[in-house]
Amino acid sequence: MGFNMQKLMKQAQKMQQDMARAQEELRESEVEGVAGGGMVRVTANGASEILAIHIAPEIVDPEDVEMLEDMVLAAVKEALSAAQALSAERMARVTGGMNMPGLF
Repeated sequence: MGFNMQKLMKQAQKMQQDMARAQEELRESEVEGVAGGGMVRVTANGASEILAIHIAPEIVDPEDVEMLEDMVLAAVKEALSAAQALSAERMARVTGGMNMPGLF
């Protein structure tokens, strides 16, 4: 019984180390969301942190700020969706596809 518990503890410790490494890789990974044919680009990391927003000057129309707001929102949503997908894929590799709520 002691041996199995020890083995289980080692496996849990390895998974925790693998998850920490995966989370660091996600912080270093970048994904992008685009809108307006590339006129608005949002860069996020795999931890769903927005890193940069680029807006091409020619798309800025003071008479239609709402269109620009919509494009920025669309690009942000796309970037965050890509970040979440990347995170889910990386964490599934670590957990072997087990559903482990609250770990990431």
